[in-house]
Amino acid sequence: MKLDRFPRVRLGTWPTPLEEAPRLSDALGTTVLLKRDDVNGLGVGGNKLRKLEFLLGRALADGADTVLTFGALQTNHGRQTAAACAKLGLRCELVLTAKVPRDGEAYERSGNIILDHLFGANVHRCADEVETGATYDRLVAEAAAEGRKVATLPVGGSDEVGLLGYVAAAAEIREQLDGRHARILVPQGSGGTAAGLALGWAGRLDIACVGHSAAESGETLSTLVDAGARHLGIEPPALDHVRITDRTLGPGYGVPTDEVWEALRLFGRTEGVVLDPVYTGKTAAALLAEPRPEEGPVVFWHTGGLPGVFGYGPEALTAVS
Repeated sequence: MKLDRFPRVRLGTWPTPLEEAPRLSDALGTTVLLKRDDVNGLGVGGNKLRKLEFLLGRALADGADTVLTFGALQTNHGRQTAAACAKLGLRCELVLTAKVPRDGEAYERSGNIILDHLFGANVHRCADEVETGATYDRLVAEAAAEGRKVATLPVGGSDEVGLLGYVAAAAEIREQLDGRHARILVPQGSGGTAAGLALGWAGRLDIACVGHSAAESGETLSTLVDAGARHLGIEPPALDHVRITDRTLGPGYGVPTDEVWEALRLFGRTEGVVLDPVYTGKTAAALLAEPRPEEGPVVFWHTGGLPGVFGYGPEALTAVS
């Protein structure tokens, strides 16, 4: 799958590290490798940078000067989009919706929200989907009136263009493993990360749901994989190498459980690695629930999200102390 035919702008430092995790492995009784997409320099790192290389590459090729995207209040995608736009000199409009049943000073005024403003994004907070739609229409109309060209990015950067970042990442991990057998464990929210890996990685791919049921997540994955395959000009894979679980989903997106906080404590106290309570925490909880040592080493794909920890403020302190 030749990716050099697609517009791309370099935002991350590749390859990200693939690290041994001996103390975590001992605790779980299975060999764990950590794929550290959380340690990229731009915008505090995270998996969205891989997607944004292709999304913003296309936006620049199309002549856009304004980028508009969506997410929850503590969206990692919004924060990384804002950072990338700052680096590239693009105007960034973030339309954020109160999707998670949380409020309070920490969630509403800390974490990613601070960084959105630090990176110069225009942040528009909306109460619901109706206000989100109206805000989007207003911003597009204002841009047109001012002669600006808008590139609209999907939630999480997850479409047939954004997922190319994780098709490229699949080639990267193959080279790092250098023939070693391993399965990959990754979260699925909006689906682009998992879909890109499903297209590019032929080995076992385990997916932990963080926002929707396994059935819903499976439908999203299949739709994105089909769209990505068409974009690449290849036949879509059968996805019989993919296994999806929602056993650690809990009450829903952005709502951590006791098992999630337990996973954060274990990763922190064995390897000094910080997970977030929305994506990687639920994925790690799935690993703790089913370590599967009989299947050999597992690559835990760390998709970032560090600032989100601070959005959970007092609850996080109580849970991990």
